[in-house]
Amino acid sequence: MLRATAAATIAYVIALRLSREPAPLTAPLTALLVVQVTLYATVKVSIRRINAVVVGVFIAIAFSALVGLSWWSLALIILASLTIGPYVRANEFVPEVAISAMLVLGVTRVAASAWDRVLETLIGALTGLAFNLFFAPPVWVDTAGDALQDLARRMRQLLLDLGDQLVDPTPWPLAAERLHEARRLDQDIAEVDVSLRQAEDSLRLNPRVKEGRLHRVVLRTGLDTLEICTVVLRVLARTLTDLAKQREEEWLLEPEVSLAMRELLGRVADAVISFAVLVATGTSEESERAEEHLVSNLAAAGVQRERVARLLVDSLREDPSHWQLQGALLTEIDRILAELDTEHRSQRLMEELDRNSQQLHDRFPALAGLRSWARRHRPRVRGRR
Repeated sequence: MLRATAAATIAYVIALRLSREPAPLTAPLTALLVVQVTLYATVKVSIRRINAVVVGVFIAIAFSALVGLSWWSLALIILASLTIGPYVRANEFVPEVAISAMLVLGVTRVAASAWDRVLETLIGALTGLAFNLFFAPPVWVDTAGDALQDLARRMRQLLLDLGDQLVDPTPWPLAAERLHEARRLDQDIAEVDVSLRQAEDSLRLNPRVKEGRLHRVVLRTGLDTLEICTVVLRVLARTLTDLAKQREEEWLLEPEVSLAMRELLGRVADAVISFAVLVATGTSEESERAEEHLVSNLAAAGVQRERVARLLVDSLREDPSHWQLQGALLTEIDRILAELDTEHRSQRLMEELDRNSQQLHDRFPALAGLRSWARRHRPRVRGRR
């Protein structure tokens, strides 16, 4: 709020000195719209708004030279502006093309005054951009990391709740409620995605960030993994709900298998938390510590998984009536453990980094060549690994 207020005020002061308008309010308005929470968003909005205003002014000048202001000329200018707006990549500022054209045609109808509006727009956009360059917006990585960990904690609690319903006869409505909780995780994924997009934008073009692309890939792949785990978790909850329908007033599994499965779900829940902490950590020491916890939790879950598999096989030999659902439980847990595996994550990170590098090379080949030349001619430091 303070950055936007200061930028708008400064833009108005500058416009008073440079514009011939007595009250150049277009400059502070543009600065107010341009100053975003991230530098990347500020640059993007600046370009789009300048495009919208300039094109609107050109349309107004053309109409003022040909026709005056009437109801049919107003309709034509709005239609022309809304038609041309998408072609100049104004995006969300397409209505601004029509607004600029109407204001210039209706208020001034003079070409010289129309260019004052362009000047005020440039002053506001450049002031907002410069303000964000000198007072860089914060990096929202920690906020996105907190959102990821909150999601992991909700997943952990659901896994523990699913484990608790294994040690008692579970009525079907209670199992169905757990299934609804698993489905509500989709909304949590959407909220985390919004926070993650803000963090990704804050890393782009930010002078305080050196490895912005790496941070973006780490966060994005982490959320993708948790999203896959939530899908599997929803299937797991559905399997337990189907078991509750078929085994009314009974334990969902045999008592010994149920206790072992409950412990396995607790191990998986700990692994989910460790994975989220690994993704969200910002220092190498914290990352190493989080990775050690994740490896330890995955190892413990793997040992417990083998124990559950042996007990489940022995149980199904005696009563194979529900072998499809009971075997599906183990398959779904295997999928979650496979997604959380550190080797799988390392391979996924390398694939995403390679894909992003290839996309950057395809979109901006000259920039990629410049970076390659800079790496080859970088001065070597003795002792550097």
